[in-house]
Amino acid sequence: MPCWIHKTPGDYKVKMAQQEPAESSQNTKQSIISEELISEGKWVKLEKTTYRDPTGKTRTWETVKRTTRKGQSADGVAVIPLLQRTLHYECIILVKQFRPPMGGYCLEFPAGLIDENESPEAAALRELEEETGYKGDVAECSPAVCMDPGLSNCTTHIVTVTINGDDAENVRPKPKPGDGGTCPARGLALSAVWCSGSGRGTVNCSGGLAWCPALFSFALCLFRICGSDFLTKE
Repeated sequence: MPCWIHKTPGDYKVKMAQQEPAESSQNTKQSIISEELISEGKWVKLEKTTYRDPTGKTRTWETVKRTTRKGQSADGVAVIPLLQRTLHYECIILVKQFRPPMGGYCLEFPAGLIDENESPEAAALRELEEETGYKGDVAECSPAVCMDPGLSNCTTHIVTVTINGDDAENVRPKPKPGDGGTCPARGLALSAVWCSGSGRGTVNCSGGLAWCPALFSFALCLFRICGSDFLTKE
């Protein structure tokens, strides 16, 4: 169903477009019929999903699932870290990570999987400190949202974290990289996130950086909503 976002004073709302009633031939409830394991690795598995489409016809879909979910509300978290310092514009702390499927580096929000018996908020603060060295406070946490629903059932929480850059522990943060080998990028002014991609978000893994979709969408929304004001804050 089509939707759009509109701004009201101090608020952003999502409105859903009205659709015409579906014809009788399209009234069949879509549902999963069966799931068959094709292959399983350490971190992910591939399944053949058989389902019923809106016309009642049986179809199949190749679905990727994580093997690590153990009752958590979502597979992982993505962190929007806002660095706040006296006499400075707010900055977003990003990480640069080599992504083998892309064959190159990707500019991303700090992110990671939620450990067993760990809350999304605790996972966000842990991942932020591990990947960037910064310590912060959770401002808000989204519901579980889909990451790539046409391919996988993977979900994540988007957690906004504020960082007091004037605190002594955040003046010279030291990351604690694990096996993933993330590399903290410098703090970027909100406008610089957009400008660094020249407004295009081009994937260029041979020499440049690929953008993760969440980051590019975030920068694009800021640009579309704030316009020239957004671009002047560097």
